[in-house]
Amino acid sequence: MKSKKLLFIGDSITDHGRREDPEQIGFGYVRNLRNYYMTAFPEKALEFINRGVGGNRVTDLADRWKADVIDIQPDLVSISIGINDVWRQLDSPGIVQIGPDRFKEVYEDLLTQVKEETEAQIVLMEPTVIEEDVHSEGNRLLTPYIEAVHELAEQFQTVVVPEHKAFLRYLESGGKLKLTTDGVHMTSAGDMLMARTWVMGAGSLSVFN
Repeated sequence: MKSKKLLFIGDSITDHGRREDPEQIGFGYVRNLRNYYMTAFPEKALEFINRGVGGNRVTDLADRWKADVIDIQPDLVSISIGINDVWRQLDSPGIVQIGPDRFKEVYEDLLTQVKEETEAQIVLMEPTVIEEDVHSEGNRLLTPYIEAVHELAEQFQTVVVPEHKAFLRYLESGGKLKLTTDGVHMTSAGDMLMARTWVMGAGSLSVFN
């Protein structure tokens, strides 16, 4: 049986040490998803591929899209991007920034390539959070980027995994576990919340049948 290739691409939240991992899957939410699906459904032939790269913004994905997505011809591509597009506005204001309109424009081109050049099902993940404070400046700045993700999902008829919404719900409920180490990068609890939200949002796609 030919394996179905599930490709996850994004920034350091997706990467999560994959290049230090002999399995190249990393130690974050992608590993949690791999372990869940391959233990819950051992009869299914699934190959999990991690193409996260720390520090990436949507324009960095564009630079490597052909090699890291199109050439692999995945059966599913899951995209998590947007945190650095906002975070760089806060920690590196002197560099060229990617505003919401540019973010959406580049993202749209990436999705068009997937639709035109592969048979992959597409999953769009909301960016998570910038600071574990629902009212932080970073989370306020994220809002139009999250809106862009939803607009693209409607345009391309794809699944949206509501990661930002799940994180805000947890924070507003007074959850006791830290979700991030520094306001952005995940603890094991944050990775688990991401994976659980992904399964709930995308787990019924036909690629798993």
